Amino acid sequence: MDKQAVREATWDDLEESDVARFPFPPHGRIPNFAGADEAAERLVDQPEWTEATTIKANPDAPQLPVRRAALRDGKTVYMAVPRLADEQCFLRLDPAELEDYDAATTVSGSSKHGTQVGPADVEPIDLIVSGSVAVTEDGGRIGKGEGYSDLEYAILRELDLVDDETTVATTVHEKQLVDADAVTTDEHDVPMDLIVTPEDVYRPDRAAKPAGIDWEQLTDERLEEIPVLQELER
Repeated sequence: MDKQAVREATWDDLEESDVARFPFPPHGRIPNFAGADEAAERLVDQPEWTEATTIKANPDAPQLPVRRAALRDGKTVYMAVPRLADEQCFLRLDPAELEDYDAATTVSGSSKHGTQVGPADVEPIDLIVSGSVAVTEDGGRIGKGEGYSDLEYAILRELDLVDDETTVATTVHEKQLVDADAVTTDEHDVPMDLIVTPEDVYRPDRAAKPAGIDWEQLTDERLEEIPVLQELER
């Protein structure tokens, strides 16, 4: 199956089995799922979480409890601005600077309560939490198809804010786990080191991560849309 076929099958399964949660439909997005809170609680129990002081997280609904847990544990959370469309392409959520963690960690609230910063003001990242449509048993991640999550990692790698040892985790429902041979991932896809579901924890063998931006894969249109790429290219 190609990636889009896996996406469609996963979205359909989540919807038909009544596992999907608001926002609806699950199609075309990182799908929210029943048990997202429990998966977040299980992630919080992992040593990779305990050791982290800075977390880069995605803004999607199923990872909302992860972002809130991070602030409550005193961790600084970084999120990318939508489509990396600003020179100050990250939002910093510092628990010491925030009063309402619940409001600050929503998609709309993060831009209101967070501090927008450029790459030079981002601290080294200890743990990345990604949203997924599906994940293979060996850690291959399938996102919604726009490529921004992998690009955000590549930018952080270019800036030496993450390295090959930085743990990349995702929280998903068991129904989002697919066979390792179901799909072939690409070289620029960032593999998952830690997969957490409401019921279990999986640690695939660590695979090499992209060493930075694959400039040959970037279109002129995407370069024009993302100021930080223009700066890094220079």
